[in-house]
Amino acid sequence: MKLYSYFRSSAAYRVRIALNLKSLQAEVIPVHLVKNGGEQHSTEYRQINPNELVPAWVEDASKGGFTLTQSLSILEYLEEKHPETALLPQDIEQRALIRAFSQSIACDIHPLNNLRVLQYLSGTLTVSDEQKSAWYTHWVEVGFAGLEAQLQDSNGKFCFGETATFADCCLVPQVYNALRFNIDLAAYPKIAAIYQYCNTLPAFQNAAPEAQADAA
Repeated sequence: MKLYSYFRSSAAYRVRIALNLKSLQAEVIPVHLVKNGGEQHSTEYRQINPNELVPAWVEDASKGGFTLTQSLSILEYLEEKHPETALLPQDIEQRALIRAFSQSIACDIHPLNNLRVLQYLSGTLTVSDEQKSAWYTHWVEVGFAGLEAQLQDSNGKFCFGETATFADCCLVPQVYNALRFNIDLAAYPKIAAIYQYCNTLPAFQNAAPEAQADAA
């Protein structure tokens, strides 16, 4: 099993958390998204992921195997293939709620603020650093307000009760990046509390960007 990753990629970060929670080992292959114009644009990496994004998951390459992209698809695959230490509950309604929460992050917040969007804003559209930061902050705050409202009925240590799920795998990296951009979490006490608790656990600590071999 190979995981093509970048230490600061929140999408790859999600997968690293899930692997740790499930006690699974994978060979992590760094793809630096900034150096040399972005290694994700190389001919070699485009053969792995034509979308030129991380993560990419390569399974049983020596036997023909297959390559899977998109972090939530990778999480779903790992959940089905390795159901031990489940990251989704048995209850069908709870599973749907957790998936919806996770997709709110992966589909609504993250795509507006990922590296290639920020590079396009500052490069092609030549917006100022202040305008770029305002863009980033606006969409995170809009997204976090919705997430915080969804968490009001959650009384557990994690997003959905007392067990880590896909939701926590997605929330923690998004909060990590928000803090890098100096976003104040005071308006989101539930989010802040879940983030703080998760980061007391080895599975989350060992998946953090600064714990990766390619951290710079």
